[in-house]
Amino acid sequence: MKIHFDKQVFKTLFKQYYAELDCPDDTAHLVEEYIIPDMLAGLLRVELAELDGQTVGFVIYQIDDIDNEWNFKEGFGDVREIYVAPSARRKGVGRFLMNRAENELTAAGAKGIYCLPCDAATPFFKACGYAESDEYCDELDCPVLIK
Repeated sequence: MKIHFDKQVFKTLFKQYYAELDCPDDTAHLVEEYIIPDMLAGLLRVELAELDGQTVGFVIYQIDDIDNEWNFKEGFGDVREIYVAPSARRKGVGRFLMNRAENELTAAGAKGIYCLPCDAATPFFKACGYAESDEYCDELDCPVLIK
């Protein structure tokens, strides 16, 4: 597997991700107006995973900081989004992306790492070593998982 970034490929995968979540938001707008500018400003990282010559997933992560629009746990690493195309699931791509994000967050000095998963993603995060904390995110209506 290989990590890289390609804006057009990311936009396509992000659109697939939101469609799978049944989110009606304009993904092109989200990518162009929020994700890419925040990435270029160094507020978050976006990385794509390639398997057998095809880009099949992405991870978006950051260290929460007062300068970030999303700052839930100051100084902690946040795996904000992770997606693997259905055809590449159960092949280690998700764990590869998680390991990459966790290693980069740890190297950057994160106090710890957390995620705010939807119900369907909770088993994946738990399989990656995350556990429910005593915290809850009211805004996203989900438990805070930590590692």
